[in-house]
Amino acid sequence: MTMKTVYYNEQVQLEPCVATIGFFDGVHRGHQFLIQHLVNTARKDGLASTVITFDQHPRKVLQSDYQPEMLSTLESKLLLLSKTEIDNAVVLPFSKEMAKMSARDFMRQVLHDHLHVKKLFIGYDHRFGHNREETFDDYVHYGKEMGMEVIKNEAFQIDGVNISSSVIRSLLKEGEVELANQALGYPYTIIGKVVNGYHEGRKLGFPTANLDLSHFGQMIPESGVYAVKVRMENSMVWKHGMMNVGTRPTFDGKRITLETHIFNFDGDIYDQLLLVSFVKRIRGEQKFDCPEELAAQLKEDEQTIMEIFEEEKEK
Repeated sequence: MTMKTVYYNEQVQLEPCVATIGFFDGVHRGHQFLIQHLVNTARKDGLASTVITFDQHPRKVLQSDYQPEMLSTLESKLLLLSKTEIDNAVVLPFSKEMAKMSARDFMRQVLHDHLHVKKLFIGYDHRFGHNREETFDDYVHYGKEMGMEVIKNEAFQIDGVNISSSVIRSLLKEGEVELANQALGYPYTIIGKVVNGYHEGRKLGFPTANLDLSHFGQMIPESGVYAVKVRMENSMVWKHGMMNVGTRPTFDGKRITLETHIFNFDGDIYDQLLLVSFVKRIRGEQKFDCPEELAAQLKEDEQTIMEIFEEEKEK
């Protein structure tokens, strides 16, 4: 059965369901663990299973200067949710008006009256309602008033660490993409538009696609050189490549750029959307004395990364 995506408005009426609510950034293994519990409970009770999320990060609405560092875009989040076994994904339009609602009003007006939630699963660390003032015990109390059972889900752990979106962001900030991928349950993937770059890579024999992520607001991992897999948005084929994240110190660059060299590829992909999945960080960013030294290092990097993909193939 395919997941139904519902964009919430005042007219929406869902069939009775078991639901959970949250931003679900990245739909990582902690979220997947919660969703599996929810689906099992819904099936046992003969009810639909529903994940309720938001069209944008609440802080983006409440803080005008907030710079999001998301693990997923709304589109990729819905795609990830569709790979779970839930029946419905409800997208709430987050607004200042919604932010002013108390948890009780939100539960009554949105969850009870429109979405017909009979059981509500709450993530172990999740809070909602105006200023997130109320506690889990309050939610249980309000739920009883309206015939809604509220259940706290335990945390999903790897090596004793509770997996959360902020833990994954910290790992990416440190360049630990393999650990981040383990916590996500899939390779961390960014989407960006290919824009005109500095063309230095081409002169060195390593033409690169320069990505602009600004429209998508996703998290950029720690500076360095990465083994990556790359796919054009309109293609199903993942190609191998290497990506440099950083300021291009050899050329006295100042701002962060994301330059991807796709192996065995020389097409014109300007203005196209590119998806890049991070496999492994092989080194930090370095400043070289001259472009020739950089070119020699890039050849070494390419060899190292090709070996990583060869090993992967043999597994």
